[in-house]
Amino acid sequence: MSVLEGKELRIIGFLCNWCSYGGADTAGVGRFAQPTDLRIIKLPCTGRINPLFVVRAFLNGADGVLVSGCHPRDCHYTEGNFYARRRLEVLRALLPVMGIDPARFEYTWVSASEGQRWRTVVEKFTEQVHGLGPIPAFNSGTCLDACLSTAISSAPAHAAIGETHGLST
Repeated sequence: MSVLEGKELRIIGFLCNWCSYGGADTAGVGRFAQPTDLRIIKLPCTGRINPLFVVRAFLNGADGVLVSGCHPRDCHYTEGNFYARRRLEVLRALLPVMGIDPARFEYTWVSASEGQRWRTVVEKFTEQVHGLGPIPAFNSGTCLDACLSTAISSAPAHAAIGETHGLST
């Protein structure tokens, strides 16, 4: 159950392996109490996240999505977080067009040594999502679903994983 309320919501976290995942681990090792709503997906770099991953998470019922990576100029892959920031800002602007409250989406920078900061970020975001409540269900077969399916099937494979920017591992 969530630390904040009796009802646990589904919050997905896309975390950089090198910094934010380490920060989450530091918070766990430090035994900081944290909300349990967050489900973590570890990525090599936030520069490898395709904004469609975030949209797909919402369409599949996530109540909130958190993306967290290395601080700017501290990326293991040099520029990955700069690419992520550009893509995620565009995504944030498009969320209302898709009928998703932008407050359900957040991206942040947390380093491996910032366990206390990680705890604060997660608590604040979880509280924000709980304030919004569960996300309304999306009906399959809608224009949004059709457009998303077309975008995913027509996107080149390398664009989805960031190889165009030298981010392959």
